[in-house]
Amino acid sequence: MKLILLFIKELRPKQWTKNLLVFAALIFTIPEITINMVYAAVAGFLLFSFVSGTVYILNDLVDLQLDRQHPTKKNRPMASGDLPPVVAVSAGSIILLTSLVTSYNLNIWFGLILTFYFFLNVAYSFYLKNVVIIDVMVIATGFVLRAVGGAFVINVPMTPWFIICTMLLALFLAISKRRHELTLIEQAGGTKGDYRMVLDSYSTRLLDEMNSIVTTATIISYALFTFTSGRTLNLMWTIPLVIYGIFRYLYLIHIENKGGQPDEILLKDKPILITVLLYTVLLILILMFF
Repeated sequence: MKLILLFIKELRPKQWTKNLLVFAALIFTIPEITINMVYAAVAGFLLFSFVSGTVYILNDLVDLQLDRQHPTKKNRPMASGDLPPVVAVSAGSIILLTSLVTSYNLNIWFGLILTFYFFLNVAYSFYLKNVVIIDVMVIATGFVLRAVGGAFVINVPMTPWFIICTMLLALFLAISKRRHELTLIEQAGGTKGDYRMVLDSYSTRLLDEMNSIVTTATIISYALFTFTSGRTLNLMWTIPLVIYGIFRYLYLIHIENKGGQPDEILLKDKPILITVLLYTVLLILILMFF
């Protein structure tokens, strides 16, 4: 029983909130949603969650020695030595194979996206995470694949502006994550490359400059999306919430030295959580009644 609980923890269910992006296409389909589309979206969410969980196992296996030197990651099941790697890899392989087979039965294009998502993350774990700039772009691509996969699994088209907005917002989160890692290492007085090799190629100033560009582009792109999505122009009333959410995240990064785990911030920072909930409710109301 203990091994099962440790394995579930290794799958990092707390980070499955990232896979909620699968539901984005479903929400923007309001009011034409059918019960079958809801079932398909839920299935897509679960499959992305299971596959992303196996990716976390792979990441932890590759970074085992480095994680043991990290102030918080050393407590992960494999890094702490509580969960034998052979158990995690064996169970993860079964889950991965089952998830991919199921995804192809659900929708062949969704299956291809999920397969590409997995192999992209394999490439990231073994090489791309050490390539400056490419590393954060790969992380962002993972978010885009979730959003696109959510559209394919319910058979609805996606606008280019929505994909661009997703990519830019994901870049913002990925760059913020790197900045947080860099700050943690510098505060601890450690060597950047000892924890993550690519951090030797970054500086706080560079990451701040990158985030400034991405933040501006995200807000402009989202504003354009609300006017060109083909839906009601009343979507423009969600723009202030998007701006506040981004500004609040920047505040957490620069003032409270947070930003390493977006999923934790979503659940623990009340202003961010309230903003996301208000955005979702307002979006649904606008699409349903305006």
